[in-house]
Amino acid sequence: MSLLSDIINLNLSEVTDKTIAEYIWIGGSGLDLRSKARTLAGPVTDLSKLPKWNYDGSSTGQALGEDSEVILYPQAIFRDPFRRGNHILVLCDAYTPAGDPIPTNKRYDAAKILSHPEVAAEEPWYGIEQEYTLLQKNVKWPLGWPVGGFPAPQGPYYCGIGADKAFGRDIVGAHYNACLHAGINITGINGEVMPAQWEFQVGPSVGISAADQLWVARYILERITEIAGAVVSFDPKPIQGDCNGAGAHTNYSTKSMREDGGYEVIKKAIDKLGLRHKHHIAAYGEGNERRLTGKHETTDINTFLWGVADRGASIRVGRDTEKAGKGYFEDRRPASNMDPYVVTSLIAETTILWKP
Repeated sequence: MSLLSDIINLNLSEVTDKTIAEYIWIGGSGLDLRSKARTLAGPVTDLSKLPKWNYDGSSTGQALGEDSEVILYPQAIFRDPFRRGNHILVLCDAYTPAGDPIPTNKRYDAAKILSHPEVAAEEPWYGIEQEYTLLQKNVKWPLGWPVGGFPAPQGPYYCGIGADKAFGRDIVGAHYNACLHAGINITGINGEVMPAQWEFQVGPSVGISAADQLWVARYILERITEIAGAVVSFDPKPIQGDCNGAGAHTNYSTKSMREDGGYEVIKKAIDKLGLRHKHHIAAYGEGNERRLTGKHETTDINTFLWGVADRGASIRVGRDTEKAGKGYFEDRRPASNMDPYVVTSLIAETTILWKP
């Protein structure tokens, strides 16, 4: 195995100028990530220099067998933390040969909203808190838990340390380093309330880049768990019972919210979110009703509440924001399996473009 590892980690720059580009896209379920690699003549840092590519959409649930070609359009470049050197990860979205976005291409519509002149003028910032659960590969039960059994009750695991409290820290640390290497604006990690559940944060990032970065961070996490022989789950309630679910709390601000008098802008935006609560819930991830129960730091899925420093609310405003009279708020409703393209663009649409 050491020889195999040596070959995988060969420094290709010593013998060739050629670069490997790993093209990444979202599959037919809307959550599964796919990728394949191609060789480029040399280093590439300019998106316009990257070729479009294609794949068999009938094998990803995105096209019929008799007309299966789907075209990949490169949209963002990141450094490759696995191959390193000048090699790159290329995030793409998907189109028909005629140039129309395929139905599962949520980036296309998000980009239209986030590039709208009214939205762009507000420079929306997003910080997304991605929770996830690490599972044992063969039994799909949380890492560190006795198979079919349960650990000690919740309490010591949140930000806990020790082999009996922090399950999978090597995976989490590797992911943190790899994201920084890739150029993702990852701002932190922590252990969560349920053992084997962790969180990383991406942002603040402006507009569409927040969702691009989160998708690539998810991709890197799945690759690392593949290497480690574990499985990552983004299910919002992977274990039923008296334990916390997994969310993707989305922190948000606009230029007007960050300026003096912004607290009033925040309150008006929250009022608009409340009026469209059902619309947002429908777009905030599958299975969220199992998580938003009114327990375990959530508000019931059918109820909209907001408060200052209230982790049981739908929308939480921080003490610092209240004190400063400007800042940001946190939408705590999105599930861990939400599509960040959908969530970020919908928040902007509701708070900036939508007229009640």
